[in-house]
Amino acid sequence: MSRLHEGAELAVDHLTKTFGAVRAVDDLSFTARPGRVTGFLGPNGAGKTTTLRILLGLVRATSGRATISGRTYGELVRPTRTVGAALEAASFHPGRTALDHLRVYAPQVGVDDRRCSEVLELVGLDAVAGRRVGGFSLGMRQRLGLATTLLGDPGVLVLDEPANGLDPEGIAWLRALLRHLAGEGRTVLVSSHVLSEVQQTVDDVVIIARGTLVHQSSLAELAALAEPSVRVVSPDARGLADLIESAGWADRVAEDGTASTGTAVLRRVAAAEVGARAFAAGLEIHELSAREVGLEDTFLRLVDERPGHVQAGEEAR
Repeated sequence: MSRLHEGAELAVDHLTKTFGAVRAVDDLSFTARPGRVTGFLGPNGAGKTTTLRILLGLVRATSGRATISGRTYGELVRPTRTVGAALEAASFHPGRTALDHLRVYAPQVGVDDRRCSEVLELVGLDAVAGRRVGGFSLGMRQRLGLATTLLGDPGVLVLDEPANGLDPEGIAWLRALLRHLAGEGRTVLVSSHVLSEVQQTVDDVVIIARGTLVHQSSLAELAALAEPSVRVVSPDARGLADLIESAGWADRVAEDGTASTGTAVLRRVAAAEVGARAFAAGLEIHELSAREVGLEDTFLRLVDERPGHVQAGEEAR
């Protein structure tokens, strides 16, 4: 079944969507390229689902465009053969078997029963093809939903929170499958509100907050934005504050509950520099520890450090 696919570039161009007074998507632009897994990331309410719904022709944009190889979804000649999409929780008839569920969609897509069996094997459900879906776990339902998106063997996959309900083994399986599909040349766009959930899967990241783009790059370039930090504790709170001010360090200070002891977490500064300056100033230090900054910390910093904006609920239609 494995073969090369001609993926399509997904392009979101100055996209804006308002629901009454709520601006769910705000002049958003980004691209997702063939042969790569792109993580579409942002906190809940950032506008991810609204953007994907516009891309798939389910919601009309207020302005801007979202296209697949230069065409809107409605302009595609055979959309189910071009794009496979799974948004939110898929709906299943509990009395149908997994195979029968796919058979319902097969005529619409233009495939036969053999293809239904192929995709069940691809997602690891071939052994339970004859079981009723009503007895499936959430993770098994997620797999069946993914099988449905793959029926038409599309070159583009758009998946909204596909890891929901999967156990660690299932997440590892999903990671390998998405890498395999992208390796065949497909364009894979995966949304998530947790970077750690997809960081071992994606090649590129698109991060949005409050409907606007805050970052787009390769995953490696995002990692390069990580800023070291140092935690410093001194029994002389006033002296520590004076040292921070005189050095011009970016910081956030958290008092530990006493009137005299100062605690600070300093960013973009090395522990050695803090120690040297404290020694020169005669400041007593009780703790000086470097902190590693992970990708998740960088992601949270990017989505938190945005100008004030109306928060848009992703459930808005």
